[in-house]
Amino acid sequence: MTAGGAKRATAFAPASVGNVGVGFDILGFSLDALGDTVTASVSDAQGVSITSIGGVVADLPLDAARNTAGRAVQALLERAAPGFGVALQIDKGIPLGSGLGGSAASAVGAVVAANALLPSPFDKIDLLKFAMQGEAVASGALHVDNVAPSLFGGLVLTVGVDNPRVKQIPAPSGVRAVVVHPHLFLATREARSVLSRSVDMSDFVWQTANLAGFISACYTNDLDMLRECFEDVIIERQRQSLIPGFAEVRAAAMNGGALGCSISGAGPSIFAWVEEQRAPLVVAAMQAQFAARGLESEGWAVEIESAGARLIES
Repeated sequence: MTAGGAKRATAFAPASVGNVGVGFDILGFSLDALGDTVTASVSDAQGVSITSIGGVVADLPLDAARNTAGRAVQALLERAAPGFGVALQIDKGIPLGSGLGGSAASAVGAVVAANALLPSPFDKIDLLKFAMQGEAVASGALHVDNVAPSLFGGLVLTVGVDNPRVKQIPAPSGVRAVVVHPHLFLATREARSVLSRSVDMSDFVWQTANLAGFISACYTNDLDMLRECFEDVIIERQRQSLIPGFAEVRAAAMNGGALGCSISGAGPSIFAWVEEQRAPLVVAAMQAQFAARGLESEGWAVEIESAGARLIES
């Protein structure tokens, strides 16, 4: 990541869309339109301290063990044992409970910044593992579909938890991601609590086929295959009732020519993939459906392949 040894470093970590419909807890892509910025400084006091939290969210725990950024850096220091502590300043650019990987971005930004302080920095896989420890504070489970794309950038498949293997998947050419965030709060833990612990065999086979077809379509630029396989038959149907107007927003995206549309992470944000020329119309159509229900929203149309977390000052 860097030569290391800085006294102070600042990192930006982008937002992300988890699951990508068919890839629950294993697929995600980065969203460079917004993100979190974390500054790490060498401290004489051992351990991790959080000196400030600002931006669009300010009422987060300053106790490092209860903060995703703080816990992630604690995990890093436990391995590195550098002989100094780390003080963190967090600038939140991602709304809380938005389904855009805000907790993951804080953890990722923190470990990338703190890593620059070490004389012998860790590689990205180690940073991923540390960030996962932070993400678990918010979600209650170790999962990688937000932390991996936020760290690596682009569309990312991550297999495994204890020893994660990360593959960046090529996005089809000429396809953009549309993401619409209604001004609602939906806690990740709540969204996970509604999920059934078992799956019908027929749905398992259907979802597996869709995941395989989706990834194949990305590699072969097959938009017909992508459109056919871009359907979550397990998670979406269980969570959609948590998002007012979801069915109508999804229908608006599909009627506007989207290749597929589903819930971003735990929600309430909704994303779609669409051919570039149709993207502005799909953003407007999705936002119009939220507006019809009295909900303000923000929308973006962005490239799917984008940079991941990076140092912006050291």
